[in-house]
Amino acid sequence: MRSYLAARIAQLVLTFFVILTLVFFLFRLGLPDPTSALITEGLSQEDIQRTRERFGLDLPVWQQYFVFLGNLFTGELGTSFHYRAPVGFIVVDRLLNTLAMMLPAILLAYTLGPALGVQLTWKRGRGIERGGITLGLILRSAPVFWTGMLAIFVFGVGLGILPTSGMRTLPYEASGFFDKILTLDFLRHLILPMLVVAAYYIALPMLIMRNTMLEVIGDDFIEFCRARGFSEARTMYRHAARNALLPVVTQAAVTTGLAVGGQIVVEVVFSWPGLGREMFQAVQTSDYPMAQATFIFMAGMILVLNFLVDLVYGRLDPRVADASVRS
Repeated sequence: MRSYLAARIAQLVLTFFVILTLVFFLFRLGLPDPTSALITEGLSQEDIQRTRERFGLDLPVWQQYFVFLGNLFTGELGTSFHYRAPVGFIVVDRLLNTLAMMLPAILLAYTLGPALGVQLTWKRGRGIERGGITLGLILRSAPVFWTGMLAIFVFGVGLGILPTSGMRTLPYEASGFFDKILTLDFLRHLILPMLVVAAYYIALPMLIMRNTMLEVIGDDFIEFCRARGFSEARTMYRHAARNALLPVVTQAAVTTGLAVGGQIVVEVVFSWPGLGREMFQAVQTSDYPMAQATFIFMAGMILVLNFLVDLVYGRLDPRVADASVRS
């Protein structure tokens, strides 16, 4: 297990370094002069040169690269062109807002989804299985922006029972993050976007669980459980489901990593001030430091979560760790 852990850490560091390098050079190729968003007509050449020097863009690209790495590893992500404030503080604030919506939605989806997948396997060949698969495919295929707008139209505009935008009713004052979310007003704003995201994600763990369960229920240990007189519910949930959970765990980690970047469409539709919406606005406003930081942060979180899942895999199934070390 130690060899497996060391190999995975080395792979994590190398992959993150490659991503940092690609992000740095791709942003320079796509936007050679990021300060163009700050330069207005009428500025003298001296003012333009001072602006470039302020952001280190007067240096050769290879020197900018090493300055970028040095700043990154000291926690310096730059200054936002739009907000005129350190990028790090803004990213953390938007990330917390995103997690406040996405984590409950993913928890709901990956709690109900596998349970529903077991039910579909248990009721195989019946109408409930066909209906569940059809509904799951519809929820997964429906565009999230369409589902969000439909929810707004029905519950916000039509019935008028839920707010349709933002995290809180304006104006409000909050002394901190927890003061902002530990209110009934926040919960009312959370319901619609959370349910829309959960409805989109719930189909994947449900279908993965069903397909894996169909393979597991044919194994010998399932027949042994039935021969011992275990109830069908105990056999399905306590024995078959436990052995079918590994693919669901992997997908949960990937989904959570992607969720760090936020569901951009959902955050835009519901005007939720999260990381995904901030990334979208940064690209629109040519806020180069903000866009670069959000991409790096999201990539790093995905790598870390995949690393944690690999560790769980190695603990649950030692054959995975052995095969990885041998390779």
